[in-house]
Amino acid sequence: MLDDQLLPRAQRPLVRSLGMMGVLFLTLSVATPASSVFVIGPGMLQVAGTGAVWAMVLAGIVCVATAFVYAELSSAWPVAGGEYVAVAQTLGPLAGFVMLGVNVFNNLFFPPVAALGISAVLSTIYPGLPTVPIAVAVVAASTLIALLEIRVNAWLTGLFLLGEVLALIAVTALGLADVTHPLGAMLLHPVMPSAGALVPAGAASVGLATSIAIFALNGYGAAVYFGEEMREPSRLIAKAILASLVLTLVFEIAPTIALLMGTPDLHATLTAGDPFGLLARMRAGGWMADAIAVSVVIAIVNAIIACILACARFFYGTACDGSWGRPLDTWMAMIHPRFGSPWVGTLIVGGVGVACCFLPLTFLMVLSGTGLVAIYAGIAVAAIAGRQRGTTAHAAYRMPLYPLAPVATLLALGYVAWTNWLDLEEGRPGLIVTGLQIAGSAAYYWFVLRRRGAWRVHVPEVTDDRPERLRERAPLQG
Repeated sequence: MLDDQLLPRAQRPLVRSLGMMGVLFLTLSVATPASSVFVIGPGMLQVAGTGAVWAMVLAGIVCVATAFVYAELSSAWPVAGGEYVAVAQTLGPLAGFVMLGVNVFNNLFFPPVAALGISAVLSTIYPGLPTVPIAVAVVAASTLIALLEIRVNAWLTGLFLLGEVLALIAVTALGLADVTHPLGAMLLHPVMPSAGALVPAGAASVGLATSIAIFALNGYGAAVYFGEEMREPSRLIAKAILASLVLTLVFEIAPTIALLMGTPDLHATLTAGDPFGLLARMRAGGWMADAIAVSVVIAIVNAIIACILACARFFYGTACDGSWGRPLDTWMAMIHPRFGSPWVGTLIVGGVGVACCFLPLTFLMVLSGTGLVAIYAGIAVAAIAGRQRGTTAHAAYRMPLYPLAPVATLLALGYVAWTNWLDLEEGRPGLIVTGLQIAGSAAYYWFVLRRRGAWRVHVPEVTDDRPERLRERAPLQG
């Protein structure tokens, strides 16, 4: 009787209406290359100077390896739950739920964190804008948009994405129009700002910038959250992930290199809070800088919409797996009869995002922790275990040069974790918070889920692209 009350009733499946391009638009919107370049990029330049070029190259290598891991696991299980499904299927239910728990924080806090930064971006055009009211309005409006049919959202985010790309192309063109610092010199002799001068960039600085660059390039794995709305997902989702990574690399690395090659004042650029706006003012005037600021806001709003879409589908997957008990599971698994979206789950995600807008930004950043490190490490281990145990033998995509990709990912993450531990202000508290998230998730699984019986992960079965049904795999033992 208790199990009947805790497990969700059977719900309608998500509608498979997306092709590869639709998933690609949504995934690139989550990756948000423009806001990564214009908002996160200045931090890399301040930390490592022109060594940021090496940092982005190294981060790109790590992300290529991780994308291969995502592609193989996602082609095996193209499920809305994402990473935790693959981990549960390869490493067992305890590890899977720990991954689920870390992802709850990783997914929920991005929309309010991003929205709280919008007024700061617009301050150069409209000084004194209220931070919290704007953030609340953006998250609320994005939530309402996310309720619409997924194809509508795919095209809408695609249009916003076009605006991002045009801004990145414009900055790249401005930088390359008059090259003052050859790329070869920057690679051979990277410099960084220090005490009002430029000094050689050290390996530690480049390493810290690499961890920032990995975060900036993240987002390509979000394609898996739309797997249950994608036609032929096992065959196409790996292509969407790898295409998203390639485009993200191009859109983020090219403008950064162009900025460094074309800036008339290298020291001023490396220390500026808005180096791309500075370049635009130097080369094209204030109107171009204002246009870039507007494009950054568009990119942030686009990323918030796409993140809410992905997060709602993530929670839909957790609800189908009976992770929370009724009535929450029942609510989050409800599909809108007209739009085909997990509408109650979307409203819950948006409501939490609106509430978080009233919390201090620094507090939200600390709560976010370093979950990305744990998630990447989890899927890398899952890929190795899947190969060894044969659980990924049915995957439509197989990564090349196995086990190079997962091993390289784990080595790089070890270095990133070490550099974060040395950062007493942000990195170490983030690692500690992530550790607490892992411990809390394990405790919830051990003392709540196991008392209900075996926790089952559901995988949609698709045959010849016809309507699917939810197929329950054998109970996972643990």
